[in-house]
Amino acid sequence: MTISSRQTIILSSILVLLAIPLIAMQFSPDVQWSLFDFVVAGGLLLALGFSIDFALRKAKTLSKRVIAITVFVAIFLLVWAELAVGVFGTPFAGS
Repeated sequence: MTISSRQTIILSSILVLLAIPLIAMQFSPDVQWSLFDFVVAGGLLLALGFSIDFALRKAKTLSKRVIAITVFVAIFLLVWAELAVGVFGTPFAGS
């Protein structure tokens, strides 16, 4: 199985995005991520990136692609907000 250029871009983008809090941790005591935080963020970004890649490969029309990507991004944002601040008060937020 070979990695396509789109998948390489997805993985590279995830690494760049995860480098932002890693670098910020060196300069500010306000940013305190644990290894678990990086793993969860990486997993969420990986799921989002490859879900979008899947939608782009499998959806035949532009409107279906837009709908699928919108749904994936909305789910990502809802999970991210819940994990970050507990918007919905589920046990996943750590409370």
